[in-house]
Amino acid sequence: MMKAIYLKAPGDIKVEEVSYPKRGENEILIKVRSLGICGSDIGAYLGTNPLVSYPRIIGHEVAGEVIEVSKSETKFAIGDKVVLEPYVYCGKCYPCQNGRTNCCEDLTVLGVHMDGAMSECFSHPRHLVHKVPDNIPWNLLAMVEPLTISMHAVHRSRLKKGEHVVITGSGPIGLLAAQYALTLEAIPIVVDPVEERLEFAKQLGVKHTVNPLKVDATDAIKTITSGRMAEAVIEASGNAAAIRSSLDYVSYAGRIALVGWPKTEITLPTALFTKKELDIVGSRNSFHEFPESIKLISENKVDVAAVITKTISFAEIASVVNDISVHPGNYLKVIAVL
Repeated sequence: MMKAIYLKAPGDIKVEEVSYPKRGENEILIKVRSLGICGSDIGAYLGTNPLVSYPRIIGHEVAGEVIEVSKSETKFAIGDKVVLEPYVYCGKCYPCQNGRTNCCEDLTVLGVHMDGAMSECFSHPRHLVHKVPDNIPWNLLAMVEPLTISMHAVHRSRLKKGEHVVITGSGPIGLLAAQYALTLEAIPIVVDPVEERLEFAKQLGVKHTVNPLKVDATDAIKTITSGRMAEAVIEASGNAAAIRSSLDYVSYAGRIALVGWPKTEITLPTALFTKKELDIVGSRNSFHEFPESIKLISENKVDVAAVITKTISFAEIASVVNDISVHPGNYLKVIAVL
């Protein structure tokens, strides 16, 4: 038996004794060493994530140590530090056949559609496991997956060097997207109504920030971009007003990547899509971004430590999940180290 973070039903979370995992064929058994608490975990706890079924072991931002491999294994060895891709795809549907495994028609995500990795040990398909350098501490390894989400949104926006990119929402995904944009030598503009978050973005190297509650954001972006507006917009909040405003922030012939999950359906003026001839794309999970994310963290090119609000023990996870659900503004990212 082992301990796991068990969500019996919305609001009912605790540390539970569960069966020790058996390593499946073509799987690697991993001792979990660090875990990130994600917004989707909070949604599961609150009962607001429609994709989650119960009861459920949550958790999908995972790093650990290899403790068992098959006798024929050549890539991984016992003791290797690894991170997991939590998106298990079918490999047969149209998206998978075209290399878009991140949006597989039958995608199962750890902690959402299937039991996750907030447990002492976890077995996972070897093709979804990545070795990592020894120089990355355990708490930062749990940030590899969140960084890939931000990177994928930037890639979906086709952002190029020298372009302006408006990022609406300065939570972990938005702040990591802004930092990644800087590594591409693009010019991020972070838009958020929380002044403290904007000040924090500036500390991370973002030159341009806009508070839409204090100024006309469209006018401010027009000034920053010398009238062009932003070639790209990454919507990372899921807020209805921010999604609508993205159409005003983007340039003619611009691109918008929607990575934030809205809580309700949103009515949009589709005539603007045509008038500006916009490319509007969804951005879900990530695809082939893990190696680059690992490299960026290893080389300190993206400061993932900056967005970690708190590091906790495994035993504290349940109480902290509850506190985040009540006081979300007090947290960016919380990491548990086992």
